[in-house]
Amino acid sequence: MLDFTTPRPPRDIQTASITSDPITPAQTPQISVTEWKAIVLQHQEPSVWRAGWQLLNTIGSYALLWVLMYFSLKVSWWLTIPLAILAGGLLIRIFIIFHDCGHGSFFKSRVLNDIVGFISGLLTFTPYYHWRWEHSLHHASSGDLDRRGTGDIWTMTVQEYLESSRWKRFAYRLARNPFILFVVAPVFLFAVRERFPSPKANQRERHSVWLMNIAVASMVVGLCLILGVKAFVLIQLTIMMFSGAAGVWMFYVQHQFDGAYWERKEAWDYTAAALQGSSFYRLPAVLQWFTGNIGFHHIHHLSPRIPNYNLERCHRSHAIFNEVKAVTMLSSLKSLTFHLWDEQKRKLVSFGHIRKLRRGKNRCEGSEQMAA
Repeated sequence: MLDFTTPRPPRDIQTASITSDPITPAQTPQISVTEWKAIVLQHQEPSVWRAGWQLLNTIGSYALLWVLMYFSLKVSWWLTIPLAILAGGLLIRIFIIFHDCGHGSFFKSRVLNDIVGFISGLLTFTPYYHWRWEHSLHHASSGDLDRRGTGDIWTMTVQEYLESSRWKRFAYRLARNPFILFVVAPVFLFAVRERFPSPKANQRERHSVWLMNIAVASMVVGLCLILGVKAFVLIQLTIMMFSGAAGVWMFYVQHQFDGAYWERKEAWDYTAAALQGSSFYRLPAVLQWFTGNIGFHHIHHLSPRIPNYNLERCHRSHAIFNEVKAVTMLSSLKSLTFHLWDEQKRKLVSFGHIRKLRRGKNRCEGSEQMAA
């Protein structure tokens, strides 16, 4: 079961929840709260010029691609589909802009953040205020075993899995199937699930869902009249499948990787959860551009108030961040083998680990019976 929901993150990095427990070298690079606050503060200031240029080269390019796809339909679908895939890449970048507006970091102006957040939310089929409200718990609880289930990939511990019913284990395995996780779930999430407000949402968040549904319906009807229903559905589905799969993969790798951080609430630490529980996903320059620098996820979790166009600059500003282990495109493939959190070994393990545990248990029981 894929869940991206969560309530509002710390409004400012200064108010983030931080425990007083010391952070050991085994957990995360040595850096005090005072030190990292001073570092990130230098990069939290939004730039209207950089934000404006990003809007132009992202949403402007996305609009241009839709125009090109309209004319390409008269030539060949073999030309339209590659353009749709490229548009899917741009939609990931649009979602990062939407995401930054939700954190209040893209512009200094709250009004501008809300306006651009609504527009980018329309393009990504995501209600702005509702998503902002839901996404916040992810930052407030990432890596906390006692506060899982909202805004993250469904993750069970080994013990929880062993104690679950057969149907719950089946559902969990199904949810962790790559085809379901990266193909079916993203389309369902953005096309269906985002159309309904959470029962826990307040009035503004609920209204934002219905308002976005009206806006999305209007946009869809307009494009269907221009392109035709069949053409629009095929183009939009291609864009959504590509951007959704890539976006969920990014989110998955950023928290499901070798060396990930999970602790029970009493031992959970904000700094450790950010620097160890959020990966530094090192990507080629072109992919870093399309993903809006979100590969610097450890920096983003340390301070959600840093706009995406300042993340790399912050990462390179202090030697302490060089100690954060990078996840490469090749090493990230290993994340596909991570399914459960082993609290005893303090690491993510595969379903194969369960089979080994059961074989070991059967051997022990066999030895006891023979001894008896």
